Amino acid sequence: MVELTLPKNSRIRTGKTWPKPEGATNLRKFQIYRWNPDDGENPRVDTYWVDMDSCGPMVLDALIKIKNEIDPTLTFRRSCREGICGSCAMNIDGINTLACIYGMDEIKGDVKIYPLPHMPVIKDLIPDLTHFYAQHASIMPWLETKTQRPEKEWRQSIEDRKKLDGLYECVMCASCSTSCPSYWWNGDRYLGPAALLHAYRWIIDSRDEATGERLDDLEDPFKLYRCHTIMNCAKTCPKGLNPAKAIAEIKKMMVERQL
Repeated sequence: MVELTLPKNSRIRTGKTWPKPEGATNLRKFQIYRWNPDDGENPRVDTYWVDMDSCGPMVLDALIKIKNEIDPTLTFRRSCREGICGSCAMNIDGINTLACIYGMDEIKGDVKIYPLPHMPVIKDLIPDLTHFYAQHASIMPWLETKTQRPEKEWRQSIEDRKKLDGLYECVMCASCSTSCPSYWWNGDRYLGPAALLHAYRWIIDSRDEATGERLDDLEDPFKLYRCHTIMNCAKTCPKGLNPAKAIAEIKKMMVERQL
């Protein structure tokens, strides 16, 4: 797993400590990053106490309980609650992951929750993913064909379909890209592990007819080659995928096409 900590000179201040629920004996302490762009204040960390006897097992269960029963102003994204949509990605206990599938029994001590690192924050635990999504769109994440469309469907063999395993499962949560130092430093030009994994998924799709164009577009000093195989992306992916391997395969294809 990838542990990410705040710098020592962080200007995050100590926030409000909410009272413990009365009569509860099985309590868990949560320290959650808070920032409201409308109040003119620096970010802060608020402290909450959750009665675990009346809470589900996942971190997202605790966040929902806090919002519903303690502090309705707490803001975060969530949707499917099954690790499918990627909405609830955040930094939990120093790890980028999905709150809905990360169990509180995996965390020792206080539960510390922050938004994904090195992203502009919209409010509280919600990062601004506008640029991240634009980079994904830039790699043409769709089937590109030139021949006449078949009457029913574009056929694909079982063997060719298996080549997409470990790629199509990406839920675009941004956990990998926001754990990548190269993306922190060059995020304006380096596409990052998530976008490049999706790029490889379409490059090797046997039905796609734009492989050359896709590789031409990635032949850039920054778009692809800022990856230094640090492997943070593979370590932190909540779906167990390996974007670094996909990036290496693209680099390999770049060399082979020159031979």
